[in-house]
Formats: sequence, structure tokens, C-alpha cells
Amino acid sequence: MGSLAAPFFVKAPCENMTPPQEQDRYSSDSIQVLKGLEAVRRRPGMYIGSTAGRGLHHLVYEVVDNAIDEAMAGYCDKIDVTLHADNSVTVTDNGRGIPVDLHKTEKKPGVEVAMTMLHAGGKFDKSTYKVSGGLHGVGVSVVNALSERLDVWVWRDGGEHHMAFERGKTKQKLEAGKQVKKTGTKVTFRPDTEIFTELVLDRGTIANRLRELAFLNSGIRLQLVDERAEEPVTETFLYKKGIVEFVQFLRGNRKALHTKVFHSATVKDDVEIDMALQWDSGYQENVFTFVNNINTHEGGTHLTGFKAGLTRCVNEVAKNKGMFKKESISLSGDDVREGLTAVLHVKVKEPQFEGQTKTKLGNSEVEGIVKTVVYEHLGNFLMETPAAARAVIDKALSASRAREAARKARELVRKKSALESGVLPGKLADCSLSDPTMCELYLVEGDSAGGSAKQGRDRSFQAILPLRGKILNVQKARVDKILSNEEIRAIVTAIGTGFGEDDFKLDEARYHKIIIMTDADVDGAHIRTLLLTFFYKQMRPLIEAGYVYIAQPPLYRVAKGKEEFYAYDDAERQEYTKRLANGGKGNVVLQRYKGLGEMNPDQLWRTTMDPGTRTVLRVELEDAVAAATLFETLMGDEVEPRRKFIEQHARYVKNLDV
Repeated sequence: MGSLAAPFFVKAPCENMTPPQEQDRYSSDSIQVLKGLEAVRRRPGMYIGSTAGRGLHHLVYEVVDNAIDEAMAGYCDKIDVTLHADNSVTVTDNGRGIPVDLHKTEKKPGVEVAMTMLHAGGKFDKSTYKVSGGLHGVGVSVVNALSERLDVWVWRDGGEHHMAFERGKTKQKLEAGKQVKKTGTKVTFRPDTEIFTELVLDRGTIANRLRELAFLNSGIRLQLVDERAEEPVTETFLYKKGIVEFVQFLRGNRKALHTKVFHSATVKDDVEIDMALQWDSGYQENVFTFVNNINTHEGGTHLTGFKAGLTRCVNEVAKNKGMFKKESISLSGDDVREGLTAVLHVKVKEPQFEGQTKTKLGNSEVEGIVKTVVYEHLGNFLMETPAAARAVIDKALSASRAREAARKARELVRKKSALESGVLPGKLADCSLSDPTMCELYLVEGDSAGGSAKQGRDRSFQAILPLRGKILNVQKARVDKILSNEEIRAIVTAIGTGFGEDDFKLDEARYHKIIIMTDADVDGAHIRTLLLTFFYKQMRPLIEAGYVYIAQPPLYRVAKGKEEFYAYDDAERQEYTKRLANGGKGNVVLQRYKGLGEMNPDQLWRTTMDPGTRTVLRVELEDAVAAATLFETLMGDEVEPRRKFIEQHARYVKNLDV
């Protein structure tokens, strides 16, 4: 999960300050035509999402994806990514090499066309690549446009060829070099300091993506080398069993209900379907879907077909085995998917994605194809392994009983507003505005801090909900137990969206900013983690919509006489202390805030709640696979993975509260 610090409600002038005579000069001369890659440099966010960390990493992914397309076509089995000390990156593959002969219409070498022209590439020709991910055809040329310098070496047709670019423009024409027997491509680029606000790539983020690609493409070896440390760090990813190992990796230490991972790889109506799944003793559903190696976070028709086929299959098997005591019993999709870990990877020749972000598949024909394949192949597996079938169906029936037990409790949180439900008398201090886009809900640790927040807030748009103690760890609980927790019911009712996959309605959210405000100590961090676990597992659309934030209260108050400053870390504290100590007579007073309740209402407003001065972190979901694995490690039943995580990361702790 990433974060973005930003104050809210930035004021902008309302009047049009342009003189009338200037407005009248709008003519055809005012219309600019951006040629070549100039549009990419002028509006980079349109192509890579942002110029911060996410966009920076996107450059690496675009180059790696080109190599993966070669691997999917059967011409490449080794890809190397190297992070250099000067923030440049090298991606090398042993594919066929980008064509270097002259392009018939552009009269330039193929490699130059690919590097300097948008919507140019072999991906549009299905005889070159049957399936590929980057169907928008802007990938490597965008990387070139947003790099200070990009060098490309091509080994092809018995020789080495080199070409260089600076900020998208050709710096060195294609030159032929020494004779070689190997084939492949090497691209080295250095992100442009004029474009990006962040220039340091995160090894862990890149490693997660390479691991994911290695799982999805069995037998392809991907290697990451980080040369920035004193001793270079090398990580190698190679999974011969592909997504079967992916499912085992995602399941982690949870106890499997059946030993063998179900796996099916088939082709139907020109759609390649690769799926693996396994049920475990947990209560959470972990289903990840991919199309042509692209993680489809928002699902799509392939996911719809998978769920429908899965539910129908398990119900049919249960009926055939006589496991339903009553004819009217039917397992729901939620019942069937409880404790399921699954990976579905489909390869489609002409995928239709919703938006250029490519996170939701829209091909209607894929739904029926996937549904049929899941129903037939999984049905055969369950009929051939009766012990596995019985364990899966018993668990689904248990989930069904728990769902029925939760039905009455769920109705308590389905009311349209907190005032109607009667669940929150005296707890929720609501705001007077009714426009959700303007309203904020503070989830505050403890009644003491809640009292200060209620007094210090702006009542027009800020609501306060004090929480007593620590909420339930939902990673280990079923829905009926979750809904029996008073604090969780209070949160769900106040927000107004319902919760869980079937009942959640984002457009009914009463607040578009839900801000977690806890103490700056171990207990506060634990409560914050429990809340984030709840939002991730049961109300994930809130995170995906950017509605969840973390307040950043100060750690210190540094004062001398009438002067006072608030420090958010030790470096700021030292700076303010030094500044005040050099200011003449008097002692510097240092106060360490361990609890929000130690602040009076006006201090809490000025430092943590005033939109004009506060800092908040927006919770973002950048890598769903990594997030699911981390939550299971930190919040799951197994102690050993948690102990190992603590041992590996203990040296990075900066503020230890014991």
C-alpha cells in the first residue's frame, strides 16, 4: 500500500483574471499541434498515470512487458533487469531482437520506429504476436520520451546494432557493431529528472512484479540485480509449475483442505485458459485474475464466468453426492469461495479493456467460455477426488450456516443512515453537511481523544466516531463474528455502504474521506493496522476509490515563551529545538505526545484536522497480490511467518515504543 500526503480543499481564485482583450484573441493560432513524442512529455500522466513513484516503476514494466511478449510467443526464456547506481535501468532479453531493417513506409530502421513513434509495434500484427499485453502500442516509445537518455542494443541477423536517444529524440543513428551469434535486445534508460518527482526505484516493488510474471509464464527465468548497495543483490524467479506454485505461494501457511492443487490449462474458441485453485481452512477469498499477463484488479467477464462456473459446479457435485439434506438448499457464491485461493490467467487475441489502465476485461464472449471450462474441468476433479469434494462442500455448508446466522446481524447495518438505525446513540458526532464529497469521518482512538476531536472539529463537514479498544481481527473471522463486534457495526453503519462483496454499495457512502486517527504508540499502530485489515478485507472499494486516509498527528511540541512548533519526527524536533535555543533567554519546553487525548481541542485542530495545515496519508492499493500476502503474514493464524517477518525487518524500526 502506498500513501500520498496532501492537504484538502486547496483554494483557487473564482474570478476570471484574463483581460477582455486577451480573451478575444482566441483563434486557430491558439490551437497547438504536438508532434512525435512531444505530447508524452507535455502530459506524461495520460500515459503512465503519474510522475511520482507509480509512474517511475511503470517505465520498467513497459520494457519488461516487451520481453515477456517475446516469451509468450516462444522466442525468449531469459529476462534480466538491472538497477544501476545512477538510477538508470537495464532490461535484457534473449528474444529475436527488435527489427533493424528499414520500415517500408517510414523509411527508418524498425527499432527507431518502435522507439520514437506512438502506436507503433509488432503487437498490432497477430502474425507476430498472437497475444500481448500492451495493446495500446505506446509502451517503449513512452519510456524513450520520458528518459534523459535511452540506449538500445539489438543482437540480430548475426550482428550487434546500437542506437541512442535523448528525451525521445534520436541522438545516435543505428550503427552496426561486432558479429555475434546470439539474439536479443538490451535497453538501458535513465528517467528524466525534468519529468519525475521521484527517481529512486524500489527493489521490492519491481521484484513483486517480476515474481508475478514468472508465476504466470512457467519456465521463463527472470532475474533482478540491484547494484546500488555495497554488495549487489540478486533475485532469481523461475517457476516450472507456473500458477500452481503461485497458488501455493498465495496460500502461504494456511492449512489446505486438499493436498493437490487443481490445475487446468486448455484452449477453447481461441481463448487460452490457465487456472489453478485450492481451498484452505481460512475464511478469506483470494482470487486473482490476469489477462495476457495484465493484473485485472477490477475483474471483468473472465472473473464473472469463473465465479458462475465455480458456484454451479460445487452445487451440482453436492447434489450428486447427496450432501444437501433439503432439496431447497443451494450454496451461494460467497459460501463456495470461502477459503479459496485461485489464479485465473486467460490469453485473448483481441482483449477489450475498460480504459487505458487495462484493469477490467470487457470481452463478452470470454464469460461463457470460462464458465463452461470451469464447470467441466473442476467438476471432473471433484468427482475424481471424493475426499477433496467432501471437504470443500462441508466447508461451504458451514459457511452457509454462518451466513444465515449473520443475516439478522447484517440488517442492523443496512439502514440508510446512522440516525435511523439507533446503533450509534451518543457515539457518532455527525456533521451538518449532507454532500458526501464534502464530508469527513474521523475514526478516533479512545473517548478522551474523541472528546477533544469533537470540540476542535469544524462541525459543518467533520464527523467524529470514537472507538473503544481494539476492533476484531477480521483476517481470522467469519462474517457472523465480524458483525457481532460492536465497534465494527458502528463503523459500517456510520459509513452507510454496507460491507462484504455482495452488500457493499460505494455510491451510498456518507463520507468520501474516512480518516483513521490513532495515538503515536504501539497500541495506536495496532488499532490502525486492525482498521486497515478490516477495510481491505470487507470494504476494499473504499480504498480503491481513495476514500481512506491516515491522520498524521505531531510527535512533539517544542515551545519557548509565546513561540511554539509542532514536530512530526526527530529531525524536525532537533531543528526547532536548536532554533529556539539560539533565540535568547528562557528554556525550551519539549512535550512528547503519546496520545491524542494529551492535546487540547485547538491544538488538535491546528495540527491534525485543519485542512489548510494538516498532513494526511491516502491509503492506496498498488499491488493486490503483495497486499494479500502481507496481511496474511501479519494478521493470520500462523505465528512462524510473522516471527520471520519481524526478524527480517527489525533493523528498519526507527521509533520503538517499549
